[in-house]
Amino acid sequence: MVFAAPGEAVARARGLLESGPPPLHASVAHQVIGIWQRDFGDLRLALWHLRRSRDLAARAESAEREADVLATLGVALVHAGRTRQGLAAFERGIARRTGHTRARVLYRRAYVWWVLGRHREALEDVRRAIVVLRQAGDVIWTARALTLRATVHLALGAVERADADFGAAQALWDTTDQEHDKADAVESLGLAAFRRGDIPAALRLLDEAEERYAKLGTPTFMLNIRRCEVLMAAGLAPEALAEADAATAELDRLGGQSTRKAELLLAAARAARLADDPHTAIARAAAAVRLFAGQRRSWWEAHARLVLTEARAATGRRSGRLVADAAAVAARLASFGSPAAPEASLLAGRIALSLGRTADAERHLAVAARSRRAGPPLARMTGWAAQALRARAAGSGRGVLEACRRGLDVLDDHRMTLGASELRARATAQGAELAALAQEAGLASGRPRRLLVWSERWRATVLSAPPTRPPADPALLSGLTAFREIAARAEAARRDGHPVPALEREQRRLEREIRSRTLHLRGEAPGGGDRFDVTRLLARLGEARLVELAVLDGRVHVLLCAEGRVRRFEAGRLADAVTEAEHVQAGLRRLAHPGAAARLPLVEAAGRRLEELLLGPAARHLGSGPVVVVPPGSLHRVPWALLPSLRERVLSVSPSASSWLRARETAPPPGGRQVLVRGPGLATGGAEVPELAGRYGAPTVLEGAGAQVARVLRELDGAALAHIAAHGAFRADSPLFSSLTMADGPIVVHDFERLDRSPYRIILSCCDTARFASVGADELLGLVTALLPLGTAGVVACSAPVNDEAVVPLMLALHKGLGAGLSLAEALRDARAALPADATHQATGWAFSAFGAA
Repeated sequence: MVFAAPGEAVARARGLLESGPPPLHASVAHQVIGIWQRDFGDLRLALWHLRRSRDLAARAESAEREADVLATLGVALVHAGRTRQGLAAFERGIARRTGHTRARVLYRRAYVWWVLGRHREALEDVRRAIVVLRQAGDVIWTARALTLRATVHLALGAVERADADFGAAQALWDTTDQEHDKADAVESLGLAAFRRGDIPAALRLLDEAEERYAKLGTPTFMLNIRRCEVLMAAGLAPEALAEADAATAELDRLGGQSTRKAELLLAAARAARLADDPHTAIARAAAAVRLFAGQRRSWWEAHARLVLTEARAATGRRSGRLVADAAAVAARLASFGSPAAPEASLLAGRIALSLGRTADAERHLAVAARSRRAGPPLARMTGWAAQALRARAAGSGRGVLEACRRGLDVLDDHRMTLGASELRARATAQGAELAALAQEAGLASGRPRRLLVWSERWRATVLSAPPTRPPADPALLSGLTAFREIAARAEAARRDGHPVPALEREQRRLEREIRSRTLHLRGEAPGGGDRFDVTRLLARLGEARLVELAVLDGRVHVLLCAEGRVRRFEAGRLADAVTEAEHVQAGLRRLAHPGAAARLPLVEAAGRRLEELLLGPAARHLGSGPVVVVPPGSLHRVPWALLPSLRERVLSVSPSASSWLRARETAPPPGGRQVLVRGPGLATGGAEVPELAGRYGAPTVLEGAGAQVARVLRELDGAALAHIAAHGAFRADSPLFSSLTMADGPIVVHDFERLDRSPYRIILSCCDTARFASVGADELLGLVTALLPLGTAGVVACSAPVNDEAVVPLMLALHKGLGAGLSLAEALRDARAALPADATHQATGWAFSAFGAA
């Protein structure tokens, strides 16, 4: 019962002990309490109860009872880090019984072998146990044994064998009422999905398991560890680190299992390394190594040493000793049959290359490269990265590009299994090294076209296909509605000066729930979409020039596409440009308020410095026609219209040349329907909207109580032009909850992703709507990037706080140009020129950009 209804089992055990039972019955009660404390509570209390149970079993002269308790005690001792004592308890238990009870003892020893990372011994014990348990018709213990064997197979990379055992176990579990065991089985299925590379299914199953555990009131430390693995693979390393650290603190508070603490520390170390925090990774990994060594868990210790070595290398330390450490870890992992062995070989080869030890590097990289042919996507990518480094060391540019192409193709296929745009964007981080190696080879070839192709190969890939839409998911729609209501109530309370901690907690809970459900979505499009074609781009540019900025070794390279060719120019350092862009943003914020006109010359001077850093000599070759700028993600906040050579031009910005091409070739919807939206609380009251309504004849105007989210979304779907005057809020911590405020609460990015077709042109006249979070390799998440894959060909949005009153004349002039048949970029250029010459209006004009090609 303790794994069917844990709380009830413990309550009945305590009630039995209060009745003064005979030793045999008291032994059972103490064992139940000991199991509960061992798995869900204080391990010291567990050991006391289990030792008491063992002594009572001996007094009752029941060898069968004593053997069973010794097995339970052995598991607890191992979890407490007393491995030698735990294994000795198993030896005594096995010696006391034969048959059915001995099979149960063998199963639990197999579990301990798995905890210790001794997988061959685990498989042997569980194989022997399954034979006897099946013969005895013991459904529950047979299902447990099959689940354990499947888990061991997963640790060894044998996913198909694991699936077979999980399927057999599931059929047995369905005939029982073992609710905790069933939750554990769902958790194990989540782990299997992860090992197959199906991250959405893994997240869905782990969330389902967590819900089941919550109903039973039991902690979920093993689930935390597994979810951390999945989050890291999904590119969510900071979240994995936070979860691992929180679970470790809770485990310490409860006095729980030392073994689980070591595994949580290892998960935290891996997450910190992936989150570019090597010092935290070193601290967590070193602590994990000490615990694993004390627990005699060599398999786990080797994995912790791999992370420790990776983190030390990430701090910039390079030495022959570090190569030797990585090679030793690789050999140790290979002897265990661990799927992580190629990672260690790749690390050894990478460090050896940096030291100029090419013979050593080739030996280690050749071993790592073997994994490129089979296994889950990230393992194959490890192999292709090793192959690319081998080719670079051999001086084969063609070999580098072929390996990078094959590796990125693997990641493309994996990425497109992810339905959520956030996961697609974050997954690109896994290909950052391959993309950088390919760009480096493209630069070395001296062929700007090749560099452009590889710059595009891994830029803004999240825009290559629309996210998977879940219109039929009632739980998601319900969550979004509840979130909107709570957010509106919280905002109203803040305006009235009331504290809102309870509402904010509920809002955060709903955000987690909504995000969780979107991460479960599975992608539908195989492959990575159409390949970029330079010739097609050059043909479509016409008189325009496209300027793509590629960053190699921290320096900006300008790829100027025009007149049928691609030319390369070298500009300044990226870090200097990012710093200058921050200064410009600060200046624009000041200029949004009256009395800051003295800042205008400083901002203009910063614009000149930015031009030199970002365009360099290419600025003199821009001609007089339209310009399309394709910046890297780290430069998304640059107000490009401030740069002197771009200030009076028809200028548009695009996340990639590919997305500009798609926007250029997107046809407007039939009907030419216009939608004007005016949200609440604007300083000017959205003063441009009434005048625009008169200009357009019969547009759909949504304002006041009519500007509610459901109605707004319905009208926006398939519109030719949408103008939204509403407060905007950018969420750097959770970019897909960036929002526009409507009458009944916020519209968030998740809402826009549910549109069948977003408006062909959309104008967002509020602050911060063109701000993005830079994630993955070179991806941007935010409101504008949510619209571009959904049918929007052009957006006007703002990347800085602006003066609300100065926005009105800019918007009226912008729409005047659109009415005359101009594109968004042309109309915005003319609208800037028509503004008053004072500092506030000039800064307002610079803060707005045209994105896309409409």
